[in-house]
Amino acid sequence: MPRFFSNKRLILLLVGVIVLVALISFSLKDRQNATLPEQIVKDVVGFGQSLFSKPAHYITGTLDKIDGILNTYEENKHLKARLKEYASTQAELADVKADNEKLREIVGKKDSLRDYEPIQATVISRNPDQWEEKIIIDQGSVEGVELNMAVITANGLVGKVVLVTPFTSTVELLSTENRNFRVAAVIPGEEAIFGLIEGFDPARGELIMKRIDSNFDVKEGQKVESSGLGGIFPKGLLIGEVTEVSTDDFGLTKLAYIRPAADFSMLAHVMVAKRSSGVTSGTDGKVAGEDEEGEDGS
Repeated sequence: MPRFFSNKRLILLLVGVIVLVALISFSLKDRQNATLPEQIVKDVVGFGQSLFSKPAHYITGTLDKIDGILNTYEENKHLKARLKEYASTQAELADVKADNEKLREIVGKKDSLRDYEPIQATVISRNPDQWEEKIIIDQGSVEGVELNMAVITANGLVGKVVLVTPFTSTVELLSTENRNFRVAAVIPGEEAIFGLIEGFDPARGELIMKRIDSNFDVKEGQKVESSGLGGIFPKGLLIGEVTEVSTDDFGLTKLAYIRPAADFSMLAHVMVAKRSSGVTSGTDGKVAGEDEEGEDGS
């Protein structure tokens, strides 16, 4: 009897193995279409997974929302603190503006040396004569452009208007070798250092700032801006950065080489600075005793 049951178990095991192998071989015949047993198994497993995955996703989503709410709360606190700082800064700025207006009323000056209205313009041509270094823009007297108005880019000062027609204007660049083209400049700091941009060194590709009082300590890396005192260029227009300081030929004053802030060789769009206080004729920073120049600054 025991031998019979033992043989029966062996037969059942062999039958089971054969059936399993047959099912595997049958399922491998066509992998693009699932067999009926596979479909049943997949559907049952998929249904079971959906039962577990939906609550899991819901819980995960809820936790993410809670985390997001907590983060939003912290960010909101941070933004409120920044907003308070901004409000404080705005209040200080308002006080400064009010004080500025009062001071300007005291000295009887309504316009600031910094005030100007930008007139957008596009460069339409460039003078091939490198000696003159002039460009032509597509804005003229019709748009309010006048002689001696400063011309700038987003990077800094590039020149001034020397000729105006109704629809175009000619601009002489700071890189010109015209020695009569001057810009009253200043190196801002605790003690302002004044001088004149006179000339351009083509070998270095840098401007030359002259007539600097020898008592001042000018350092490399300092920024140079227009002073607004010459009557042509508004105050605070960036001109460039000091790269080298030396004395002039007579040893009485200092001169500095200035790396221009604007790229004179790549000019496509510029702005004409229309000063609210008006512009003067002639040269910015005119030195006493020199003859008055023509309207074109030559």
